[in-house]
Amino acid sequence: MLLHIPQVLDAKRVLQLQSQLAEADWQDGARSAGAQATAVKQNQQLPTHSALYADIADQILQALQQHPLLQSAALPQQILPPLLNRYQNHAHYGNHVDNALQRHHLTGQMVRTDLSVTLFLSDPDSYQGGELVIDDLYGTHEIKLAAGDAIVYPSTRLHRVEPVTAGQRLAAVTWIQSLVKDNWQREMLFQLDMTIIKLRQQLQQPTGDHPEVLALTQHYHNLLRQWSGV
Repeated sequence: MLLHIPQVLDAKRVLQLQSQLAEADWQDGARSAGAQATAVKQNQQLPTHSALYADIADQILQALQQHPLLQSAALPQQILPPLLNRYQNHAHYGNHVDNALQRHHLTGQMVRTDLSVTLFLSDPDSYQGGELVIDDLYGTHEIKLAAGDAIVYPSTRLHRVEPVTAGQRLAAVTWIQSLVKDNWQREMLFQLDMTIIKLRQQLQQPTGDHPEVLALTQHYHNLLRQWSGV
């Protein structure tokens, strides 16, 4: 499942983060790459030990945790603190797959990466190139979203960032361990949840949910109970 999550950050917050990142002290992004990705990762990254990183990462993490569409689609058990990346001067990130397990840099806990998230922080008209390209069974998808929007996709997929030939591309990337490990089960729960929300709006009653909405909600929670790893 590839899912566009609109307005994780509003325009005011995006401008604030862009201003903060303009003064940042960046380092070689290859430092955080795994063995396979190191050879193809050419970008810059905000050091995770800096005070600026801690402030921005916390803002982004809170926004992701509070977004209802992300919560419904991902069913997060853990969201790792995001990494802040900058691409400019033909920087790129070649084809790679994200590590299956990543260590939380604050707690030391190992987290399984079920879903990857890219949150775009630069206006798409402000840079050339820089598309996030994801390959799956249905073909190749080129993604370049508005600043403040995010894309969520399975961490199992090969993906890359095309060279940025003009301007700069700022983005945050993170990974989610879901309560439901299986991608197909998670997608079915998301579709069911979206259907329940639409039916609730259409069948509004002053005395509570319509019986059909209650029945579907029961099925949703029983499936979640069956499939979750809790």
